[in-house]
Amino acid sequence: MIVKTFWQPVKEELIYFVNVKIQKKYVIADDQQRLSFNKDSLYQNNQTGGLLAKAFNIKQVEILTPVDPNFSIVIPKIGANAKVQSNIDASDQNIYLDALNKGVAHTLGTAFPGEGGHIFLFAHSTDYFWNVSSYNAIFYLLYKLEKNDEVNIFYKGQRYVYKVIGQEVVDPTQVQYLTRKTNREFLTLQTCWPPGTTLKRLLIFAVRVAE
Repeated sequence: MIVKTFWQPVKEELIYFVNVKIQKKYVIADDQQRLSFNKDSLYQNNQTGGLLAKAFNIKQVEILTPVDPNFSIVIPKIGANAKVQSNIDASDQNIYLDALNKGVAHTLGTAFPGEGGHIFLFAHSTDYFWNVSSYNAIFYLLYKLEKNDEVNIFYKGQRYVYKVIGQEVVDPTQVQYLTRKTNREFLTLQTCWPPGTTLKRLLIFAVRVAE
């Protein structure tokens, strides 16, 4: 029971901790032509990180290819890469719990990338802490995101890039965030907070980067 309860969160935190120590870089697949990461240089500039990476046989540069170019989310900082289920009714538990087991859910009635409106995505929702490992872990590390971190959404074969502008912890009853009005393309990511509870909601806010 203890292992089942804590394994998934501990695993995600441990992976993130090691990645920070070795200065691991995640690169979006179509960035390979624009971004150049020299592995040998990384090892030389960070001897401790390089030795740690070698000891655990960890790649210091990893290419993230969207799991579904039709609709998926990729967050390089936390190595997140998941399919997005579209038009999910956030008020119907039977529907959204099934969607969360498969990936990230796009809230019914909110905009899609490229439409210039408010896009609302949510993931990792559970009732009790001992059920955490039963749910998709894609947003476990969402709280690590800071201002100007990058969030990528791939939709109908096109990439849309967003920059984080802030975050907020709110009560579950504060549903006004679902119907946010905006004069620019705005992205909200939601997960339960603290992990393994339904006490609060963690919201990450981001805006689309101009092409």
